[in-house]
Amino acid sequence: MGALLVSGATMAAAPQRTASTALSRLQTGRYELKEVGSLAEPRVVCLADAAMLIQLQQPDTQCSRLIVADGADSTTINYTCVSGGHGRTVVTITTPRSFDLQTQGISSGAPFDIDYQGRRVGACGPRSTAAR
Repeated sequence: MGALLVSGATMAAAPQRTASTALSRLQTGRYELKEVGSLAEPRVVCLADAAMLIQLQQPDTQCSRLIVADGADSTTINYTCVSGGHGRTVVTITTPRSFDLQTQGISSGAPFDIDYQGRRVGACGPRSTAAR
């Protein structure tokens, strides 16, 4: 284990957490993601693993993640992708079936800054295990 030197004192480096307490509260299932302020139809995803919410704009990209803040009701996660993209996502859990999500960053060389409201609308179909 590495060590950090801080103000003359040596502290052990904390292991990096990979799971979010807040995201673990969300039920799996089919969700509608409504972009706040948009008249567009909601985006529909099958949420088998709530961690997929972290990279909505870069779903199939390999990225490293860092949990910046995590509590029972909210999590903030930064990610950096091998493709050069990056982002910051904040998820606030309203109930185990609804949440608010703010995500911003760079994807395919272009900036994004989107707010969503998510709500569970049912179970996923038998072959639905990924975001759509």
